[in-house]
Amino acid sequence: MVRTFRGESVHKVDTKGRVSIPAGFRRVLESGDPSWVEGRNPELVIVYGDQRRHYLECFTVKAIQSVDKKIRKMPRASKKRRALQRLYNGQAVPTSVDETGRLVLPIKLREKIGLDGEAFFIGNGDTFEIWKPETYDEEAYAGLDEDDDFDPDADPSVYLEGGDLEDDGEEE
Repeated sequence: MVRTFRGESVHKVDTKGRVSIPAGFRRVLESGDPSWVEGRNPELVIVYGDQRRHYLECFTVKAIQSVDKKIRKMPRASKKRRALQRLYNGQAVPTSVDETGRLVLPIKLREKIGLDGEAFFIGNGDTFEIWKPETYDEEAYAGLDEDDDFDPDADPSVYLEGGDLEDDGEEE
């Protein structure tokens, strides 16, 4: 069964940068860590790079391995490959969930997104994001109305291929 990150929640961040991860997200991290076994803490990778970002993007081990595989297929001297390597390898922090289901966010990452007091978690299917709640409220949907092909007032399901939500019988 493919597990995905779904939902949103707000959690307290203490002065040491510790924040509880939503329980459902922890289950996805466990299933996305090939070396995870009961009693062990699941690992993940937090990507913080790219100047346009106002959030931290968190990947399961399997998801980041998939990204790495795609990058390795690109020509070695490619500018796109170098940019992607810098983002997904250089501007990333491998970490793990602690015994109490918390994540310790280094000060560098908290400062990057202005995180203090509370963190907003939102699932994105194969990844999840961590935002400062106020920034998410301001930025999450900014600029969508500028996209010629996107109507912010339409039912979002119309943008899915075929426009319907019926089960296509395929399993990812």
